[in-house]
Amino acid sequence: MTTTEPAATPRPGTGTGTDAGADAEPFLSVRDLRVRFATEDGTVKAVDGLSFDVLRGRTLGIVGESGSGKSVANQAILGLHNPRVADISGEILLEGEDLVTARERRMEQLRGNRIAIIFQDPLTALSPYHTVGQQIAEPYRKHKGAGRREARERSIEMLARVGIPSPQRRVDDYPHQFSGGMRQRAMIAMALVCDPDLLIADEPTTALDVTVQAQILDLLLELQQEFGSAIIMITHDLGVVSRVSDDILVMYAGRAVERGTVHDVLSRPQHPYTWGLLSSMPRLSGDVGKELVPITGTPPSLLNPPPGCPFAPRCSFRDEVPEGRSCTEDRPALSEGRGAACHLTDGQKRVLFTERIRPRLV
Repeated sequence: MTTTEPAATPRPGTGTGTDAGADAEPFLSVRDLRVRFATEDGTVKAVDGLSFDVLRGRTLGIVGESGSGKSVANQAILGLHNPRVADISGEILLEGEDLVTARERRMEQLRGNRIAIIFQDPLTALSPYHTVGQQIAEPYRKHKGAGRREARERSIEMLARVGIPSPQRRVDDYPHQFSGGMRQRAMIAMALVCDPDLLIADEPTTALDVTVQAQILDLLLELQQEFGSAIIMITHDLGVVSRVSDDILVMYAGRAVERGTVHDVLSRPQHPYTWGLLSSMPRLSGDVGKELVPITGTPPSLLNPPPGCPFAPRCSFRDEVPEGRSCTEDRPALSEGRGAACHLTDGQKRVLFTERIRPRLV
Protein backbone atom coordinates (compact mmCIF):
# COMPACT_ATOMS: atom_id res chain seq x y z
CA MET A 1 0.00 0.00 0.00
CA THR A 2 1.34 3.41 -0.89
CA THR A 3 1.36 6.51 1.26
CA THR A 4 0.33 8.72 -1.62
CA GLU A 5 -0.28 8.71 -5.34
CA PRO A 6 2.60 9.40 -7.70
CA ALA A 7 2.71 13.15 -8.07
CA ALA A 8 3.41 15.10 -11.23
CA THR A 9 4.95 17.99 -9.31
CA PRO A 10 8.24 18.01 -7.38
CA ARG A 11 8.35 18.36 -3.63
CA PRO A 12 8.81 21.91 -2.31
CA GLY A 13 12.21 23.47 -2.61
CA THR A 14 13.44 21.35 -5.49
CA GLY A 15 14.12 22.01 -9.14
CA THR A 16 11.55 21.12 -11.75
CA GLY A 17 13.56 20.78 -14.94
CA THR A 18 15.84 18.06 -16.18
CA ASP A 19 18.79 20.39 -15.68
CA ALA A 20 18.04 21.08 -12.02
CA GLY A 21 21.36 20.90 -10.18
CA ALA A 22 23.19 20.26 -13.46
CA ASP A 23 25.89 22.81 -12.62
CA ALA A 24 26.61 21.24 -9.22
CA GLU A 25 29.30 18.62 -8.82
CA PRO A 26 27.83 15.23 -7.83
CA PHE A 27 28.71 14.11 -4.33
CA LEU A 28 28.45 10.49 -5.45
CA SER A 29 29.09 9.41 -9.02
CA VAL A 30 28.56 5.78 -10.08
CA ARG A 31 29.90 4.85 -13.52
CA ASP A 32 29.41 1.55 -15.38
CA LEU A 33 29.00 -0.41 -12.15
CA ARG A 34 28.87 -4.17 -12.59
CA VAL A 35 28.31 -6.66 -9.78
CA ARG A 36 28.51 -10.35 -10.59
CA PHE A 37 28.23 -13.39 -8.35
CA ALA A 38 29.70 -16.78 -9.13
CA THR A 39 27.26 -19.62 -8.44
CA GLU A 40 27.08 -23.34 -9.19
CA ASP A 41 24.68 -22.58 -12.04
CA GLY A 42 26.82 -19.82 -13.56
CA THR A 43 27.53 -16.12 -13.16
CA VAL A 44 24.67 -13.93 -11.93
CA LYS A 45 24.84 -10.45 -13.51
CA ALA A 46 23.08 -8.70 -10.64
CA VAL A 47 24.11 -5.19 -11.75
CA ASP A 48 25.07 -4.68 -15.36
CA GLY A 49 26.54 -1.31 -16.36
CA LEU A 50 24.75 1.03 -13.93
CA SER A 51 25.52 4.77 -13.89
CA PHE A 52 24.00 7.60 -11.83
CA ASP A 53 24.87 10.71 -9.81
CA VAL A 54 23.64 11.98 -6.44
CA LEU A 55 23.96 15.64 -5.42
CA ARG A 56 24.22 17.01 -1.91
CA GLY A 57 20.88 17.94 -0.43
CA ARG A 58 18.93 15.97 -3.05
CA THR A 59 17.19 12.61 -2.95
CA LEU A 60 17.52 10.01 -5.70
CA GLY A 61 14.74 7.43 -5.75
CA ILE A 62 15.75 4.06 -7.23
CA VAL A 63 12.70 2.00 -8.15
CA GLY A 64 12.08 -1.41 -9.66
CA GLU A 65 10.80 -4.88 -8.96
CA SER A 66 12.42 -7.22 -6.46
CA GLY A 67 15.58 -8.63 -8.03
CA SER A 68 16.21 -5.61 -10.26
CA GLY A 69 19.56 -4.90 -8.58
CA LYS A 70 18.62 -1.89 -6.42
CA SER A 71 19.94 -3.18 -3.11
CA VAL A 72 22.91 -5.00 -4.64
CA ALA A 73 24.13 -1.76 -6.25
CA ASN A 74 23.87 0.20 -3.03
CA GLN A 75 25.51 -2.51 -0.96
CA ALA A 76 28.42 -2.19 -3.39
CA ILE A 77 28.63 1.52 -2.51
CA LEU A 78 29.01 0.54 1.14
CA GLY A 79 31.49 -2.23 0.35
CA LEU A 80 29.27 -4.89 1.94
CA HIS A 81 29.77 -7.65 -0.65
CA ASN A 82 32.10 -10.53 0.11
CA PRO A 83 35.01 -10.11 -2.35
CA ARG A 84 35.43 -13.89 -2.49
CA VAL A 85 32.06 -14.33 -4.21
CA ALA A 86 31.36 -10.93 -5.75
CA ASP A 87 33.17 -9.48 -8.75
CA ILE A 88 32.73 -5.69 -8.76
CA SER A 89 33.96 -3.39 -11.53
CA GLY A 90 33.36 0.16 -12.66
CA GLU A 91 33.68 3.31 -10.56
CA ILE A 92 31.99 4.50 -7.38
CA LEU A 93 33.35 7.99 -6.80
CA LEU A 94 32.68 9.66 -3.46
CA GLU A 95 33.89 13.22 -4.02
CA GLY A 96 36.43 11.78 -6.45
CA GLU A 97 37.58 8.88 -4.26
CA ASP A 98 36.99 5.50 -5.90
CA LEU A 99 35.34 3.13 -3.44
CA VAL A 100 35.62 0.10 -5.74
CA THR A 101 39.40 0.03 -5.28
CA ALA A 102 39.40 1.24 -1.64
CA ARG A 103 40.83 -1.06 1.01
CA GLU A 104 38.53 -2.56 3.66
CA ARG A 105 40.10 -0.41 6.38
CA ARG A 106 39.17 2.70 4.42
CA MET A 107 35.61 1.44 3.93
CA GLU A 108 35.33 0.86 7.68
CA GLN A 109 36.24 4.52 8.17
CA LEU A 110 33.49 5.60 5.77
CA ARG A 111 30.67 3.22 6.76
CA GLY A 112 28.50 4.68 9.49
CA ASN A 113 30.47 7.92 9.32
CA ARG A 114 30.25 9.57 5.89
CA ILE A 115 27.95 6.90 4.41
CA ALA A 116 25.14 5.28 6.37
CA ILE A 117 22.29 2.90 5.57
CA ILE A 118 18.79 2.30 6.91
CA PHE A 119 18.03 -1.37 6.38
CA GLN A 120 14.65 -2.69 5.31
CA ASP A 121 13.93 -4.76 8.43
CA PRO A 122 15.18 -3.13 11.66
CA LEU A 123 14.21 -6.17 13.75
CA THR A 124 16.86 -8.28 12.00
CA ALA A 125 19.32 -5.39 11.53
CA LEU A 126 19.36 -4.50 15.23
CA SER A 127 21.05 -6.86 17.69
CA PRO A 128 18.66 -8.36 20.27
CA TYR A 129 21.52 -8.62 22.80
CA HIS A 130 22.28 -4.91 23.13
CA THR A 131 20.14 -1.96 24.09
CA VAL A 132 19.02 0.48 21.43
CA GLY A 133 21.15 3.18 23.05
CA GLN A 134 24.28 1.02 22.94
CA GLN A 135 23.77 0.33 19.24
CA ILE A 136 23.27 4.01 18.41
CA ALA A 137 26.33 4.93 20.47
CA GLU A 138 28.65 2.34 18.89
CA PRO A 139 29.34 4.13 15.57
CA TYR A 140 29.59 7.48 17.39
CA ARG A 141 32.24 6.13 19.72
CA LYS A 142 34.11 4.43 16.89
CA HIS A 143 34.21 7.34 14.46
CA LYS A 144 34.16 10.34 16.80
CA GLY A 145 36.30 8.94 19.62
CA ALA A 146 33.65 9.77 22.22
CA GLY A 147 33.57 8.30 25.72
CA ARG A 148 30.68 6.24 27.12
CA ARG A 149 28.92 9.15 28.81
CA GLU A 150 29.17 11.45 25.81
CA ALA A 151 28.01 8.69 23.47
CA ARG A 152 25.03 7.92 25.73
CA GLU A 153 24.00 11.58 25.73
CA ARG A 154 24.32 11.62 21.95
CA SER A 155 22.08 8.52 21.74
CA ILE A 156 19.42 10.21 23.87
CA GLU A 157 19.67 13.34 21.70
CA MET A 158 19.22 11.33 18.50
CA LEU A 159 16.27 9.34 19.89
CA ALA A 160 14.59 12.62 20.79
CA ARG A 161 15.37 14.03 17.34
CA VAL A 162 13.66 11.14 15.56
CA GLY A 163 10.58 11.45 17.75
CA ILE A 164 10.98 8.67 20.32
CA PRO A 165 9.05 9.67 23.48
CA SER A 166 10.88 9.58 26.85
CA PRO A 167 14.30 9.07 25.23
CA GLN A 168 16.12 9.12 28.60
CA ARG A 169 14.22 5.96 29.53
CA ARG A 170 13.89 4.26 26.14
CA VAL A 171 17.64 4.50 25.49
CA ASP A 172 18.07 1.49 27.81
CA ASP A 173 15.35 -0.60 26.16
CA TYR A 174 16.00 -3.51 23.79
CA PRO A 175 14.73 -3.64 20.17
CA HIS A 176 11.92 -6.09 21.03
CA GLN A 177 10.50 -3.49 23.41
CA PHE A 178 10.00 -1.05 20.51
CA SER A 179 7.14 -1.12 18.01
CA GLY A 180 7.92 -1.54 14.30
CA GLY A 181 7.73 2.18 13.64
CA MET A 182 9.86 3.00 16.66
CA ARG A 183 12.50 0.45 15.63
CA GLN A 184 12.66 2.10 12.22
CA ARG A 185 13.10 5.48 13.92
CA ALA A 186 15.88 3.99 16.04
CA MET A 187 17.56 2.72 12.86
CA ILE A 188 17.37 6.23 11.43
CA ALA A 189 18.89 7.63 14.63
CA MET A 190 21.76 5.13 14.37
CA ALA A 191 22.32 5.96 10.71
CA LEU A 192 22.41 9.72 11.36
CA VAL A 193 24.33 9.74 14.65
CA CYS A 194 27.59 10.73 12.90
CA ASP A 195 25.95 13.27 10.55
CA PRO A 196 26.65 11.29 7.34
CA ASP A 197 27.01 13.00 3.98
CA LEU A 198 25.18 10.17 2.19
CA LEU A 199 22.22 8.21 3.55
CA ILE A 200 21.00 5.06 1.80
CA ALA A 201 17.44 4.11 2.77
CA ASP A 202 16.68 0.55 1.64
CA GLU A 203 12.88 0.11 1.61
CA PRO A 204 12.60 2.01 4.93
CA THR A 205 8.77 1.92 5.02
CA THR A 206 8.16 -1.73 4.11
CA ALA A 207 5.73 -3.55 6.46
CA LEU A 208 4.73 -0.28 8.18
CA ASP A 209 1.16 0.97 8.14
CA VAL A 210 0.48 4.02 5.97
CA THR A 211 0.34 6.45 8.91
CA VAL A 212 3.77 5.38 10.18
CA GLN A 213 5.08 5.38 6.58
CA ALA A 214 4.13 9.02 6.22
CA GLN A 215 5.76 9.89 9.55
CA ILE A 216 9.02 8.13 8.59
CA LEU A 217 9.16 9.84 5.18
CA ASP A 218 8.47 13.26 6.69
CA LEU A 219 11.18 12.60 9.26
CA LEU A 220 13.74 11.78 6.56
CA LEU A 221 12.94 15.02 4.73
CA GLU A 222 13.23 17.06 7.92
CA LEU A 223 16.56 15.48 8.81
CA GLN A 224 17.85 15.98 5.27
CA GLN A 225 17.11 19.69 5.54
CA GLU A 226 18.88 19.78 8.90
CA PHE A 227 21.98 17.80 7.92
CA GLY A 228 22.13 18.59 4.19
CA SER A 229 22.67 14.91 3.39
CA ALA A 230 22.33 13.30 -0.01
CA ILE A 231 19.80 10.45 0.12
CA ILE A 232 19.32 7.36 -2.01
CA MET A 233 15.81 5.98 -1.50
CA ILE A 234 15.48 2.36 -2.64
CA THR A 235 11.89 1.24 -3.11
CA HIS A 236 9.41 -0.52 -5.37
CA ASP A 237 6.75 2.05 -4.42
CA LEU A 238 6.31 4.99 -6.78
CA GLY A 239 4.07 6.64 -4.19
CA VAL A 240 7.01 6.80 -1.77
CA VAL A 241 9.29 8.14 -4.50
CA SER A 242 6.84 10.88 -5.46
CA ARG A 243 6.70 12.04 -1.86
CA VAL A 244 10.40 12.34 -1.05
CA SER A 245 12.55 12.23 -4.20
CA ASP A 246 13.96 14.92 -6.46
CA ASP A 247 15.19 12.51 -9.13
CA ILE A 248 14.22 8.98 -10.16
CA LEU A 249 16.22 6.08 -11.57
CA VAL A 250 14.15 3.13 -12.81
CA MET A 251 15.96 -0.22 -12.78
CA TYR A 252 15.10 -3.48 -14.49
CA ALA A 253 17.16 -6.69 -14.64
CA GLY A 254 20.27 -5.01 -13.23
CA ARG A 255 20.17 -2.07 -15.64
CA ALA A 256 18.92 1.50 -15.57
CA VAL A 257 16.07 1.88 -18.06
CA GLU A 258 14.88 5.43 -17.32
CA ARG A 259 15.98 8.48 -15.37
CA GLY A 260 14.96 12.07 -14.82
CA THR A 261 13.46 14.41 -12.27
CA VAL A 262 10.47 13.15 -10.33
CA HIS A 263 8.27 15.61 -12.24
CA ASP A 264 9.43 14.41 -15.65
CA VAL A 265 9.35 10.68 -14.97
CA LEU A 266 5.95 10.64 -13.27
CA SER A 267 4.21 13.10 -15.59
CA ARG A 268 5.91 12.13 -18.86
CA PRO A 269 7.35 8.59 -18.49
CA GLN A 270 9.20 7.33 -21.56
CA HIS A 271 9.90 3.63 -20.97
CA PRO A 272 7.27 0.86 -21.33
CA TYR A 273 8.41 -0.62 -18.02
CA THR A 274 7.72 2.67 -16.23
CA TRP A 275 4.33 2.77 -17.96
CA GLY A 276 3.68 -0.70 -16.57
CA LEU A 277 4.65 0.28 -13.04
CA LEU A 278 2.32 3.28 -13.12
CA SER A 279 -0.55 1.32 -14.69
CA SER A 280 -0.36 -1.46 -12.09
CA MET A 281 -0.67 0.87 -9.09
CA PRO A 282 -3.94 1.59 -7.26
CA ARG A 283 -4.78 5.30 -7.17
CA LEU A 284 -6.66 7.11 -4.41
CA SER A 285 -8.60 9.26 -6.88
CA GLY A 286 -9.23 6.49 -9.42
CA ASP A 287 -12.35 4.49 -10.18
CA VAL A 288 -12.60 1.79 -7.50
CA GLY A 289 -14.26 -0.54 -10.00
CA LYS A 290 -11.53 -0.14 -12.59
CA GLU A 291 -9.18 -3.10 -12.93
CA LEU A 292 -5.45 -2.63 -12.56
CA VAL A 293 -3.26 -3.44 -15.56
CA PRO A 294 -0.47 -5.78 -14.41
CA ILE A 295 2.86 -6.25 -16.16
CA THR A 296 2.57 -9.65 -17.80
CA GLY A 297 5.33 -12.23 -17.66
CA THR A 298 8.30 -12.49 -15.30
CA PRO A 299 11.71 -10.80 -15.13
CA PRO A 300 14.51 -12.54 -17.07
CA SER A 301 17.07 -14.78 -15.45
CA LEU A 302 20.18 -12.82 -14.51
CA LEU A 303 22.22 -15.94 -15.23
CA ASN A 304 21.44 -15.53 -18.92
CA PRO A 305 19.86 -12.12 -19.57
CA PRO A 306 18.53 -11.30 -23.06
CA PRO A 307 21.09 -9.80 -25.47
CA GLY A 308 18.81 -6.89 -26.39
CA CYS A 309 16.40 -4.96 -24.23
CA PRO A 310 15.85 -6.96 -21.01
CA PHE A 311 12.19 -5.90 -20.94
CA ALA A 312 11.49 -7.03 -24.51
CA PRO A 313 9.92 -10.42 -23.59
CA ARG A 314 7.28 -8.60 -21.49
CA CYS A 315 6.86 -5.48 -23.61
CA SER A 316 3.64 -5.09 -25.61
CA PHE A 317 5.24 -2.39 -27.79
CA ARG A 318 8.28 -4.32 -29.04
CA ASP A 319 6.73 -4.85 -32.49
CA GLU A 320 6.19 -1.11 -32.96
CA VAL A 321 9.83 -0.02 -32.97
CA PRO A 322 11.12 1.56 -36.21
CA GLU A 323 12.54 -0.64 -38.95
CA GLY A 324 16.21 -1.37 -38.46
CA ARG A 325 15.95 -1.64 -34.67
CA SER A 326 15.50 -4.94 -32.84
CA CYS A 327 14.42 -5.11 -29.20
CA THR A 328 15.48 -8.75 -28.96
CA GLU A 329 18.95 -8.28 -30.43
CA ASP A 330 20.07 -4.67 -29.92
CA ARG A 331 20.57 -3.29 -26.43
CA PRO A 332 19.13 0.25 -26.24
CA ALA A 333 21.42 2.84 -24.63
CA LEU A 334 20.48 5.20 -21.82
CA SER A 335 21.98 8.64 -22.34
CA GLU A 336 23.11 10.99 -19.59
CA GLY A 337 20.41 13.19 -18.08
CA ARG A 338 16.75 12.73 -18.92
CA GLY A 339 16.03 9.69 -21.04
CA ALA A 340 14.93 6.08 -21.41
CA ALA A 341 16.69 3.01 -22.80
CA CYS A 342 14.11 2.17 -25.45
CA HIS A 343 14.17 1.78 -29.25
CA LEU A 344 10.88 3.65 -29.68
CA THR A 345 11.34 7.15 -31.06
CA ASP A 346 10.57 10.18 -28.90
CA GLY A 347 7.52 10.87 -31.03
CA GLN A 348 6.24 7.32 -30.62
CA LYS A 349 6.71 7.52 -26.85
CA ARG A 350 4.68 10.73 -26.63
CA VAL A 351 1.82 9.34 -28.76
CA LEU A 352 1.72 5.94 -27.05
CA PHE A 353 1.73 7.44 -23.58
CA THR A 354 -0.89 10.06 -24.40
CA GLU A 355 -3.28 7.80 -26.30
CA ARG A 356 -2.84 4.36 -24.69
CA ILE A 357 -1.23 4.72 -21.27
CA ARG A 358 -2.49 7.95 -19.73
CA PRO A 359 -6.19 6.91 -19.99
CA ARG A 360 -5.37 3.99 -17.66
CA LEU A 361 -4.05 6.37 -15.01
CA VAL A 362 -7.14 8.57 -14.74
